[in-house]
Amino acid sequence: MSYLTSLGLTAGFCTTIAFIPQVLKTWRTRSAKDLSLAMFVIYLMGILLWLLYGVLLGDIAIVLANAATAVLAAGVLYFKLRYG
Repeated sequence: MSYLTSLGLTAGFCTTIAFIPQVLKTWRTRSAKDLSLAMFVIYLMGILLWLLYGVLLGDIAIVLANAATAVLAAGVLYFKLRYG
């Protein structure tokens, strides 16, 4: 594995796990009133575009990081729509 792939995977890991506390808090409290719906919709769209970009490039670090982040961001968006 190249150092660039390692760097990309490490960066992706950090940005992805940053979402876990928000997902857990929203799930536990069943409250998402302080979260911006517009921000999460736009953010998820951006993540999905990055995922597509990574797929088209064949860059595993971009694909893995954005696929995992998309799942977490979609979870927060679901909670926002459900518990809003």
